[in-house]
Amino acid sequence: MDSSINFSEFDFTNARRVKRVGSFLNSIGLDFPSSIEHFVIAKDNNELIACGGLDGKVLKGIAVAPSHRGEGLILSIMTNLINIAYSKGIKDLFIFSTPNNIELFEGCGFNLIENCDNEIILMENSNNLQIYKEKLFKQRKEGDVIGSIVMNANPFTLGHQYLVEQAAKKSDWLHLFVVKEDLSEFKFKDRFELIKKGISHIPNVTIHEGSDYIISNATFPTYFIKDKGRINELHAKLDLSIYRNHLAPVLGITHRFVGTEPYCVVTNNYNKNMKTMLEEPSGKSNPIEVVEIKRVEKDGQAISASRVRELFKNQDFDNLKKIVPLSTLEFLQGM
Repeated sequence: MDSSINFSEFDFTNARRVKRVGSFLNSIGLDFPSSIEHFVIAKDNNELIACGGLDGKVLKGIAVAPSHRGEGLILSIMTNLINIAYSKGIKDLFIFSTPNNIELFEGCGFNLIENCDNEIILMENSNNLQIYKEKLFKQRKEGDVIGSIVMNANPFTLGHQYLVEQAAKKSDWLHLFVVKEDLSEFKFKDRFELIKKGISHIPNVTIHEGSDYIISNATFPTYFIKDKGRINELHAKLDLSIYRNHLAPVLGITHRFVGTEPYCVVTNNYNKNMKTMLEEPSGKSNPIEVVEIKRVEKDGQAISASRVRELFKNQDFDNLKKIVPLSTLEFLQGM
């Protein structure tokens, strides 16, 4: 590597340098991932020629100027970012990218988790996926219909409760994954506890803590996706590919239950992608039947967590008690 190249690091509070990184990424056809917390850059004299960033557990904005590719800069950028992460106690890291970068990131110590339709990949620098799968396998139940639900429940409503009740009735056993990321108004530990209390009367359910392998729209990076109209589709395809090829097989899942979505276009499209992705034949896993259950209504309106949050904001407990279980109501009243 040229001895004139030097590396430096800074965080998101350095507005001038952050703006320069944004301009550099834009100049090579990439968007700027605004959620990056820490940056590493390489400069040749005063010219910015490579950069990368850390957003929680995810490495983002990894890029090298065309004139300096093939010089080993990616490895140096990655090494610096990994050292920053380690200094913060973050050892398990992820990269989302395109398939043409698989070998490049493998050379930096990352392993491929999923290559979705040769369009988008997810890689990690640990074997945590295998560890998580082994943990799930210990909770496997046998039966003809093994159902599953993935739920955020922000917070848990009578609508969520109805979905779990109906899915459990149709299943020999039901596995419920609670999205673990703390990117919602209500923290994971509170959402998990409210779900646990709200379904305590249902005997054939196992509640699982979610994982980094259930990907939310909030953490799915889009800076390298050229066709912005396909962002939600690509997110759904990657998330569902990981679920279909890695999580569902270890539990023997045969069905996935979802509520109908009358309000949110993104969620409605996700459900449509779910039917296509899970029900089609796959060489890695058996087809999974997607079952839509009509959302329960109150006063002619589908019950939704967003409605609960609105009523809670206004401290309207009289209407809240109509659409949430007692355990959720008591939790909200105690906040």
